[in-house]
Amino acid sequence: MSSTIELPKLYEQAADFMPLLGTDYIEIYVSNALQAAYFYKAALGFSSFAYSGLSTGNTEKESYVVIQDKIRIVLTSPLKSGTAIGKHIDKHGDGVKTVALWVDDATKSYEEAMKRGGRSFMEPTVLEDASGKVVQSGIYTYGETVHMFIERKAYSGVFLPGFEKWESHFNPPSVGLKYVDHMVGNVELGAMNTWVKFYEEVMGFTQIISFDDKDISTEYTALMSKVMSNGNGRIKFPINEPADGKKKSQIEEYLDFYEGPGVQHIAVATDNIIETVTELTNRGIQFLRVPTTYYDTLTDRVGEIDEDIEPLKELGILVDRDDEGYLLQIFTKPIEPRPTLFFEIIQRKGATSFGQGNFKALFEAIEREQALRGTL
Repeated sequence: MSSTIELPKLYEQAADFMPLLGTDYIEIYVSNALQAAYFYKAALGFSSFAYSGLSTGNTEKESYVVIQDKIRIVLTSPLKSGTAIGKHIDKHGDGVKTVALWVDDATKSYEEAMKRGGRSFMEPTVLEDASGKVVQSGIYTYGETVHMFIERKAYSGVFLPGFEKWESHFNPPSVGLKYVDHMVGNVELGAMNTWVKFYEEVMGFTQIISFDDKDISTEYTALMSKVMSNGNGRIKFPINEPADGKKKSQIEEYLDFYEGPGVQHIAVATDNIIETVTELTNRGIQFLRVPTTYYDTLTDRVGEIDEDIEPLKELGILVDRDDEGYLLQIFTKPIEPRPTLFFEIIQRKGATSFGQGNFKALFEAIEREQALRGTL
């Protein structure tokens, strides 16, 4: 059974041995970083920010950093065969490798995580250039995904040492994306509670919401999910695992094609979802759609809302309400060749939950896409 818990009290209870200031960046390993950067700019409204590659002295990999308000995405490709990056792409396809967390002390964060059972990815390392120094360290989470701790209080450069400002004449207007609201991980059957325990014990997170297969199910498929949050509520990581169903669930499909656990989707916030989704649609982004009958009883389910129903219906935007307010949300189709990584666009108008009332309609929409792919 699902349960929504009063967030402020929970945040006060969360351990503070590892204060996290926010999401620093998300690094996605891709086959062609230059082309991916163009897509993120042209279709998703990001702008050029920083670059590392041959011209900066990096002969192993090329990275383009794109930015939109507080969201920074690093798109990285290998420059040679046989590299760890290349092997990661070969196995998983394009996907999230690093969720970097902004901290005040990267060494202390690493030490706290390690003594609580974390698995090391990178010991504290100092990067320096003329603009100062950055300390970074890292630990593994589910699958091959990594959390990097980034300490940049002594750095005034554009992004990180080894990067230079990326100047470009092509910077389309923003679509209104503001910050990362949450990131969802998919793990194998029976592993969800293992990773819940990891975030509780290693990183001091608290479980704020839990959904079981009675909450998240259709006639054919089901999944279970628990939402973990850090102490100040800025970092939220829902973790999904498949549940028994008549057919292959979206989580199983993801695990099959990603060939292991990983980040399923990145939820990004906007202050005006109608304007944002309209612009994204005009730029070619495809979204999951629910039947138009969803909107016939919308106000009966969620009460009065500020928005007109007609544009929500036209765009396929979903609405849900909790005790704190309501939210509007929509999900893109996968943005990679494999049916793995996608984005959620979310606007919160008081609500602190994750759209439980939309789960059934959403998952039926996903199942229709799975049927078209022949993977249901």
